[in-house]
Amino acid sequence: MKIFTLLKQASLALFLVSFSGTSISVNDIPIEALVISEKKYGILAKKRVLAWSELINKNKKLTTDDQLYEVNNFFNEVPYYTDKEHWGKSDYWATPIEMLGTNGGDCEDYVIAKYFSLRALGIPDSKMRMMFVTALRQNQAHMVLAFYPEPNAIPLILDNINPRILPANKRPDLRPVYSFNGEGLYKAKAEGRGTKLGNSRHKMWDDLTSRIEREF
Repeated sequence: MKIFTLLKQASLALFLVSFSGTSISVNDIPIEALVISEKKYGILAKKRVLAWSELINKNKKLTTDDQLYEVNNFFNEVPYYTDKEHWGKSDYWATPIEMLGTNGGDCEDYVIAKYFSLRALGIPDSKMRMMFVTALRQNQAHMVLAFYPEPNAIPLILDNINPRILPANKRPDLRPVYSFNGEGLYKAKAEGRGTKLGNSRHKMWDDLTSRIEREF
């Protein structure tokens, strides 16, 4: 994704529908969702979606650190493709089933899938932020998932570029731009939570959540 596209989207501000407020339940994936994934993407896609469901069910009782590790590793195994390569579009936010079904995604897709998976495991929205950053070594716009163990703690970064889960102050290769969660959009501050900018609807998020609800 080009940096100007990221900044344009971030400046609009994002209102994220709380995971718990939707009808989504990946703990027991409805048979309809499995049928849809197989019909649309094939038998291997169905197996990947079932593996996702198993990931959630098996890890409910793990520590939070272990849940972060398992979810991060699971989705980082999915091959990376740009939206142009994968969807023929300059920018597309895929649902977890679309990502697993097609066995590919870009940085936003990894973050979205990890976010919804951790919400399904019971991690509250208030502890997570989807964060726009600049990946300095690659000189490109990027997105990561930030997890805050405590309200004012330095967040842990879940990333597909660097698979290790590290505190933000151990990732000098990333420059924060904006972060967001169900509570609103924040201007990023290095190693901190930033300043809240407010809430508003976002077309791409609304489109994403409507597709997720249709899948379930």
